[in-house]
Amino acid sequence: MSRYSAFAIAKNALSYHQGWERAWAKPEMKKEYDAVIVGAGGHGLATAYYLGKNYGITNVAILEKGWLGGGNTGRNTTIIRSNYLQDSSAAIYEKARSLYETMSQDLNYNVMFSPRGVMMLAQTEAEIRGYKRTAHANKLQGVKTEYISPQKVKQLCPIIELSGPRFPVLGALWQPRGGTARHDAVAWGYARACSDMGMDIIQQCEVTAVTQSNGKVTGLQTSKGSLKCKKLGIVVAGNSGHLANMAGFRLPLESVSLQALVSEPIKPCMDVVVMANTVHGYMSQSDKGEMVIGGGTDGFNNYTQRGSFHHLEETVRALIETFPMVSRLKMLRHWGGIVDVTGDRSPIISTTPLSGCFINCGWGTGGFKAIPGSGFVNDTALNKCASSPITAP
Repeated sequence: MSRYSAFAIAKNALSYHQGWERAWAKPEMKKEYDAVIVGAGGHGLATAYYLGKNYGITNVAILEKGWLGGGNTGRNTTIIRSNYLQDSSAAIYEKARSLYETMSQDLNYNVMFSPRGVMMLAQTEAEIRGYKRTAHANKLQGVKTEYISPQKVKQLCPIIELSGPRFPVLGALWQPRGGTARHDAVAWGYARACSDMGMDIIQQCEVTAVTQSNGKVTGLQTSKGSLKCKKLGIVVAGNSGHLANMAGFRLPLESVSLQALVSEPIKPCMDVVVMANTVHGYMSQSDKGEMVIGGGTDGFNNYTQRGSFHHLEETVRALIETFPMVSRLKMLRHWGGIVDVTGDRSPIISTTPLSGCFINCGWGTGGFKAIPGSGFVNDTALNKCASSPITAP
């Protein structure tokens, strides 16, 4: 596969850009693979990519019942951060954040990583104490964060209102190397790299059954026929419970919708990411000028990928006090993604009761920021049947 470069753009300009090859191949499904990854979202593609890059395993199929990156990878607010209190959480997310920094070069595909900085507002006395504690923990973990004053918050984000009547801004936890990336480009970049290694990406291919013998996985039944495999990776986010049931075991998960919206495009007014956990809303501005707004998960289990007006009203109403300019904007579009949530809100990267079957799920609302780190450690689980040192208990 040819490399993307300024020279390639100039060369293809001579043919009016008619000579570009497909970003990834569209192969027919083979009858047998060394490994099959179910789910062609960011986590599934990253797992396949690192299997090939780190272990040389390329006889791999990535199956997707819809279209590549059409699930949660394309339905999030693209925030990347690693400012977590617990060591285990900080380790996996910091690994992911560091991989994002070099991803465009590693994949030869511009994922538009923007380390614009992430601030988490402290709007109660409890949050001040909590974020100062997190800043100290991050220092011990090697994660660069700091607790900043309200004046510094205003300097970094001039459109913010510090003296809200209910929840004034008392400070913030600031991570200057956090930021955003283009979610579609992350999926496309990994897909292109996997295809270049000879892996098969099979779209519109729904898994209907997991075949097994003597407690070991042997293959899959799909809407495009059957196949055999030696190892199976289930990386399907909110649909993890369904696939687990097919494989004969249950997961401690619940699936809920996480909604978001974007406004009409406006002139640049905000070059950082701001999260307000007290009112549970967060906002950034995209490269196209849209204000990207997200909130919390729905309060009930569901599998919808549509937005609901009552939930979006709740999120926007909460943000208006801190960002009054939001009240003057029109909504452009809104949507929902199906997130998989564990009881303690920690992900599961593990072997399963079915030998040869591995699970990567439970990322909840933190899936996008974890994509490269998740794939980096999940390949170890598939290849060595063991935990990576990053995620080991």
